[in-house]
Amino acid sequence: MQPFGGSFTQQEGLGEDVIDAVADVLRSGRLHRYNTAPGEVSRVALLEKAYAAYQGARYCLACASGGYAMAIALRAAGLEPGETVLTNGFTLAPVPGAIVSAGGKPLLVEITDDLVIDFEDLEQKAVSSQARFLLLSNMRGHLADMERLDEIVRKLGLILIEDCAHTMGASWNGVKSGNFGLAGCFSTQTYKHLNSGEGGLLTSNDPEFMARAIVHSGSYMLYERHGAAPEREVFEGIRLDTPNMSGRMDNLRAAVLLPQLDRLDESIGRWNQRYRTVEAGLAGVQGLVLRHRPQKEHFVGSSIQFRIPGLTSERAMEFVSDAGSLGVELKWFGADAPVGFTSNHHSWRYVDPQLLPATDTVLSTLFDMRLPLTFSLEDCRHVAAIIAHCAERQLLARAS
Repeated sequence: MQPFGGSFTQQEGLGEDVIDAVADVLRSGRLHRYNTAPGEVSRVALLEKAYAAYQGARYCLACASGGYAMAIALRAAGLEPGETVLTNGFTLAPVPGAIVSAGGKPLLVEITDDLVIDFEDLEQKAVSSQARFLLLSNMRGHLADMERLDEIVRKLGLILIEDCAHTMGASWNGVKSGNFGLAGCFSTQTYKHLNSGEGGLLTSNDPEFMARAIVHSGSYMLYERHGAAPEREVFEGIRLDTPNMSGRMDNLRAAVLLPQLDRLDESIGRWNQRYRTVEAGLAGVQGLVLRHRPQKEHFVGSSIQFRIPGLTSERAMEFVSDAGSLGVELKWFGADAPVGFTSNHHSWRYVDPQLLPATDTVLSTLFDMRLPLTFSLEDCRHVAAIIAHCAERQLLARAS
């Protein structure tokens, strides 16, 4: 089997339009979002206006990271110190980290074989804990049945905040991810769908919530310089009672993001071509299970996940090592210790230990792989062939 020579962490160059936009900001010297010339609208305000329009939301706040967006969303929504927040047992560390940083206590909910939140466990834990908040992680771009979730949220009176770090541009039955609850939280970290190195966006249709979030972000009394903010009078009862927790986006990052937003839907189409190519290459591999994509889900295939049920921990590590020796970088969610960005709930010691047997069963044989746009479709076929080869080797080893 010919090894693969591509990089799983190499993103596309950002283009001359991005370079020109950044150069304009640097020449001006006005990097801070509120440092504007008379009559000038900052790049950050322009980004907020543009992203609100893309998302179909009334309001948008640009901030320092997706994790910061989640934390101030919880605070702006009224989270009290020590209060319980429900979230998926399968997510990345910044999600429970945001809950803890906002003063909450994560209560982890089981997931299904389809990698989405388990509705039955959600209902049971919401009732038994009397939690008011659900921070839903659309982990690795997988959307639950959002119409069914909406029914549960309404029935139980939950405040829904969506972590859309992996679902920017995705939708369920025509409704964009991030528009199902009080707020949507997005990331523009390098490996997300818009790349500014670090950065975040928070959207909502609730004026008082967004006014609190804007003041939290460090607006001082300059909230009128935002591109998609509530009217001035909404801030009157909020601006002096809401603490400044500075986490603003700067004009450099906004300049990097604005041209990318114009071509986001084109990028999503290219990601999905790569996803479908790898998916087709893995579809017939014995013992390998791909996640079923519901018809109502318009997803963004910037990564792909699959399971090989029945693998022991030793065999799973061997599978990852075999693929790595052939140039394919796989992540495994069943490892005892964190590896890079990948971890599971057993490693989050700032969260009370919790029993999640169904989630642990899924994660023990769950593998994950990035699909950067720097891969050609032929690259994707090559990568899929290597994974299939390594999976078949494991099947033969188990049989013997």
